[in-house]
Amino acid sequence: MGFLTWIILGALAGWIASRIMNRDASMGALANIVVGIIGAFIGGFLGSRLLGVDVTGFNVSSILLSILGSVILLAILGAVRK
Repeated sequence: MGFLTWIILGALAGWIASRIMNRDASMGALANIVVGIIGAFIGGFLGSRLLGVDVTGFNVSSILLSILGSVILLAILGAVRK
């Protein structure tokens, strides 16, 4: 995937994950992008190990894996902060 695709996928996944985890008000656009990109790595790792699916581009499975990884990341960060 290209750099711009990672940014777009990260922004979308990070924003959706922040909405799911009720953190949208406390996160800005840059934080959403960073959470989404890191979440894509987490989701891709878990997806390839458990399901045999990886983050390969801008498609439905990649977006879902990225959102899942982002939600996991936000949950871990929330637990560490408390």
